[in-house]
Amino acid sequence: MQELEKRIGKLVVKYRWIFIFVLLGLAIISASGMSSLTFSNDSRMFFSKENPQLQALEKLERTYTKVENVLYILAPKSGNLFDRKNLEAIEFLTGEAWKIPYSSRVDSLSNYQHTQAFDDDLVVADLIRNAETLGDDEIDKIKSIALTQPILLNSLVDAKGSVTAINVNIIKPDDGSYNIEEVSEAALELDRLMKEKYPFLDIYLTGGVMIDTAFGEAPVKDMRVLVPTMFALLLLLVMFSLRSIMATAATLLVIVMSTITGLGLAGWMGIVLTPASANAPVIILTLAVADSIHILVSIFHQMRNGTTKHDAIEESLRINLKPVLITSISTAIGFLTMNFSDAPPFRDLGNIVAMGVMAALFYSVFFMPALGAVLPLKAKQMTIEKINFFELLANFIIRHRTPIFWSMLVLIAGSSAGISRIYLNDEFIKYFDHSYPFRIASDFSAEHLAGLEIIDWDLDAGEEGGINNPEYLQKVADFSTWLREQPEVRHVYSITDIMKQLNKSMHGDDPAWYKLPEQRDLAAQYLLLYEMNLPFGLDLNNRINVDKSATRLTVSTPNLGTAKILDLEHRGRQWLEQNAPEMVSYGSGLSIIFSYISKRNINSMLEGSVIALILISLIMILALRDIKLGILSLIPNLTPAFMAFGVWGIFVGQVGLAVSVMIAMTLGIVVDDTVHFLSKYQRARKEHGMNPQDAVRYAFRTVGSAIWTTTLALVGGFGVLSFSGFQINSHMGAMTTITILFALILDFFFLPTLLLKMERSS
Repeated sequence: MQELEKRIGKLVVKYRWIFIFVLLGLAIISASGMSSLTFSNDSRMFFSKENPQLQALEKLERTYTKVENVLYILAPKSGNLFDRKNLEAIEFLTGEAWKIPYSSRVDSLSNYQHTQAFDDDLVVADLIRNAETLGDDEIDKIKSIALTQPILLNSLVDAKGSVTAINVNIIKPDDGSYNIEEVSEAALELDRLMKEKYPFLDIYLTGGVMIDTAFGEAPVKDMRVLVPTMFALLLLLVMFSLRSIMATAATLLVIVMSTITGLGLAGWMGIVLTPASANAPVIILTLAVADSIHILVSIFHQMRNGTTKHDAIEESLRINLKPVLITSISTAIGFLTMNFSDAPPFRDLGNIVAMGVMAALFYSVFFMPALGAVLPLKAKQMTIEKINFFELLANFIIRHRTPIFWSMLVLIAGSSAGISRIYLNDEFIKYFDHSYPFRIASDFSAEHLAGLEIIDWDLDAGEEGGINNPEYLQKVADFSTWLREQPEVRHVYSITDIMKQLNKSMHGDDPAWYKLPEQRDLAAQYLLLYEMNLPFGLDLNNRINVDKSATRLTVSTPNLGTAKILDLEHRGRQWLEQNAPEMVSYGSGLSIIFSYISKRNINSMLEGSVIALILISLIMILALRDIKLGILSLIPNLTPAFMAFGVWGIFVGQVGLAVSVMIAMTLGIVVDDTVHFLSKYQRARKEHGMNPQDAVRYAFRTVGSAIWTTTLALVGGFGVLSFSGFQINSHMGAMTTITILFALILDFFFLPTLLLKMERSS
């Protein structure tokens, strides 16, 4: 290995122009794949095709109707929804909403199909017609109906009569012509029109389409703000560390080449970018700095000691090739194990970063030194050996190693104890901060109306036409009643409410007849009569299946979070098992899938983390050729993740989808400093014959500055990511930053004391 390290350094210096042009060419060829990159902003991108909850949802959508929605919420500044101008605005918006591309249904107070009986005829008509001509008595009647209908209350109107919603269903065509930007722009244009036409209304816009639009906006927003910020931060950091314009330029060139290579290869592989995987450039930018810094610091160190530039480059590659190779492979392995994730965006993120990291390895080892051999790198020679800060730190640690060792154990135990306070929970609405208008609208909806989190139950009647069976209807009604009694539930949409209203209407609107029909044929007649009177677009296909053997029951809740949603679904299933075992089914919906994904992801990532740990351990043992050092290195590599989770448990508690990939991802990153420290320590022991204390001093002197600089780069990069308005990215950035900081503390204070104790006991 040592001979290979020497030969590579000489080859790079000797054939520097060839290395420069060949690697530039490879970078350009790889980067050309970026033109093939596409982006997905579908909220279902987080679920693999094998996800059982996604399969259940798709089955339900095939049975009924697969829709997205645009949701307008109107809140009169006066606080009273039921006056002529406000009803006119509702009627106008309802009519205009049909013009939104791909709209298939609009539900509002205006077109709510209210039933009344005249003699033997059932009349089904819009609740609000020609609002500008309505008299006060008519408005009072509309208000009375709206605030007493279970289908409307807390769904399209709040109990105070101060807020209403207009829901627009959007059906995606199967021919691939669907354009979400076209839909969202039309929805926003109508929003602007309403605000201009009706300034006395506060108008909020949300819904599935706007959520998916936000998924598309998030990475653009991050790329526009975070990447330039990160680039500027790295520029300042590298410039301050190396104090060389040429070396800084070479480092930034390596960073750019690594990033475009990773993204370009992703394009060639057909990887589709998502909000989670789109932050790969920030991560690659951050990680690519480390290798270059270690090599350049060694080059300048050699030059300050009087070595010529070419000899310094050769020596730097000789002493850094092995640790740089180990850290790059370890980091790549950590990210590649994200392929165990149940969420495809994290797999893509892992693969893109792994490719960028390996590209950074080649550019740092072959391109940058070759470029350095050409550029006029200069370093002021030292005439007197100076004791730097890191040697002073080494002396302090050696002198106080025992209290430092026990203090580190206390810190590890104390911070890790917070793990017991961690709980699984995700709130996908809160993936976005309040800089996104739809988030404000969603919070307002959750406060005043039903909210956007739903659970759908597909309740099977067991026979064709079985939904007209009075026994079946009664069990559905009982289930609906039980659900409405649950504190988390804001609204229940059940076919039985329509049946009760029809029965009441067919008996002269007598409130005593607001109950289910007792004869099967009567229920069938009512339903047929009702459906025949419904206008286009307002049928019951989204509630009843084709052969009328099952119905869809929908439960809406405010933004509860995944833990409470799962608990509600579990209790609902238990009620069915005890009271209607023939109708038992699992609740479905996007809220349910998001509720399961964190748990599924953590379980799958634990397997990936174990594999990463085994592989990295083997690499460390083989590279260091020392089983004892290899095993010892696991302590400062594994412990930071547990400490970070502990701190997260103390101050945050909630762990969601983003944090579930952290152990595997950070395991490869934090290896970097440990490897470089152990490599220099081992070289001091074997090549220079130093005792353990002097070897620790040597490691601090030769690599302390580089470890400090690379850690600052990593903290800066992931710290910048933590300011993302997209929670998955911000949580990932924050947790990684905490982990890296703990890794630095352990590598500087715990690892040296461990080495000294190990050497003393051996």
